[in-house]
Amino acid sequence: MTTVRLTVAQALVRFLAAQHTERDGQRHRLIDACWGIFGHGNVAGIGQALVENGQGPGAPLPFHQGRNEQAMVHAAVGFARHRGRLSAQAVTTSIGPGATNLVTGAALATLNRLPVLLLPGDVFATRAPDPVLQQLEVPYAGDLSVNDTLRPVSRYFDRVLRPEALIPAALGAVRVLADPAETGAVTLALPQDVQTEAHDWPEEFFAERTWRVGRPALESDVLAAAAEAVRTARRPLIVAGGGVHHSEAEAALRAFADVTGVPVASTQAGKGSLRFDHPCDVGGIGHTGTAVADALARTADLVVGVGTRWTDFTTASGTLFPGAARFVNLNITAFDGHKMAGLSAVADARAGLEALTGALRGHRVSPDYEAEYTRSKEAWERTVSEAFAPHPPDADARPSQTQVLGALDSVVGDQDVVLNAAGSMPGDLHKLWRTRSPRQYHVEYGYSCMGYEIPAALGVALADPERTVWALVGDGTYLMLPTEIVTAVQEGVPLNVVLVQNHGYASIGGLSEQTGGERFGTAYRYRDQDGGYTGDPLPVDLAANAASLGMEVHRAATCEQLREALAAARASDRPTCVYVETDTEPDVPAPGPEAWWDVAVAETSTRPAARAAREEYERQRAQRRRHL
Repeated sequence: MTTVRLTVAQALVRFLAAQHTERDGQRHRLIDACWGIFGHGNVAGIGQALVENGQGPGAPLPFHQGRNEQAMVHAAVGFARHRGRLSAQAVTTSIGPGATNLVTGAALATLNRLPVLLLPGDVFATRAPDPVLQQLEVPYAGDLSVNDTLRPVSRYFDRVLRPEALIPAALGAVRVLADPAETGAVTLALPQDVQTEAHDWPEEFFAERTWRVGRPALESDVLAAAAEAVRTARRPLIVAGGGVHHSEAEAALRAFADVTGVPVASTQAGKGSLRFDHPCDVGGIGHTGTAVADALARTADLVVGVGTRWTDFTTASGTLFPGAARFVNLNITAFDGHKMAGLSAVADARAGLEALTGALRGHRVSPDYEAEYTRSKEAWERTVSEAFAPHPPDADARPSQTQVLGALDSVVGDQDVVLNAAGSMPGDLHKLWRTRSPRQYHVEYGYSCMGYEIPAALGVALADPERTVWALVGDGTYLMLPTEIVTAVQEGVPLNVVLVQNHGYASIGGLSEQTGGERFGTAYRYRDQDGGYTGDPLPVDLAANAASLGMEVHRAATCEQLREALAAARASDRPTCVYVETDTEPDVPAPGPEAWWDVAVAETSTRPAARAAREEYERQRAQRRRHL
């Protein structure tokens, strides 16, 4: 057997560079690049291996320098989502705070079923220097380190304690990364002494390896049952989730809708599965859904979920669908297929939709049902246009948040990517955004993680440099994680940041008011004489901060200035920020929620606001249904 002598870190880098995925005859690099911040736990191991690997054009495993460990994971997740989970990126950190900073990003990746490979350094396997710098000493367990915080948020975890253990660990890691039913964050904890140890590796370990991503088909009896359910339903509804995009099933969904006339609503992850102007597209569903989709959901007798996890936002915390509604769940995982007591149709989304479309040739929903949702869709489009439009005669007024979206809607191209994650903007986007292509709408609402937007936009831009990428960011999320602006400047990536200043946590402020919290602790203001945060707004200039990090900055005070600034940003070849302060009490507010969301309210209180909120909570909670 031919062997080659390398360190563990060198072997791992060489192995990762040789891994590929293949679907539908198209081959992709599985690990496209490695992000990293170096410390004593990885600089002499993985760091040296990446240097040995070479970093010029066409390097086997390119390297990206990050500024924050959580942000590096977000960038890798944005990359993987835009690449349809067929390519991923690795992230390496030192032991200690660098490793624990990965946890939030890992949770986001796993929850959203998106692949990312985490390579944190670890304490010495030999325990010669003990305790080593940044080592967590656990009196009852000598084999624990801070990296064990990554276990519950990883789909696969291994600690490589000996050089020869790398082979099964690395193979197990890439197996999970490439499996659409298993994927998420994958962690290989690498003790810093083991990283640098040499070993004689079999050449076969470094051979080009292709992991086939298949399209499992529906079982014939399940297909027959699903088709019969659609044929016998009077008011069927499709709910498209993120699995439609991951499977590249958009064309198959469009063909299904064209044949059957079944209306299609979408989750946050599934929005864009149909173009907004397709006759069957009725928009977002659930707590942040459109009036059209939620009205259809309340009267549906059959709901076909395609690639959705059925989160509480989608089901309005179990209050949206009728108790008698039946469910068919087309999903790559049996775990999600069995939710809502549905018919579990475990299959690839595209393969399943194509089979179901074939089985339903000649069947179409009733003309009355089609006419009903068509009228409702037309009425909702008028609502969108009203929310997006500037409102004269006050041309000097600050734009509302929905007018910011309207200005952006007038500027973006069909292939642009609009990215957001947290606050009140995801709700407005889900209701109002007119998605024009499958990859345009990128809202991370599974974990709804503040700080995701800018690094993830960088990841998307690296995944697809031909597209214009827009990160929509509120002041709260900007203050949490603006660090990768510096990386974008360094790499010359012309991402655009639309920075909305509304002086606090606007979304949670509204939720606090609805639930009896009286907006406590949600405004960015000076303290008043009573100690609360109700004084003047803070004199923070976030536009100046963005400029100090190297961005080209355009300030906009009115709707007209905003459109001009957005157009200038789109034309720029530099990382660009459009800064706008919004009107928090606009004449035409955003459409309110069409469905409930369960946020528990204090059962007893001396304050009238909380007592009133509890009464409303009890009324809404009584409408919850369990589908059995």
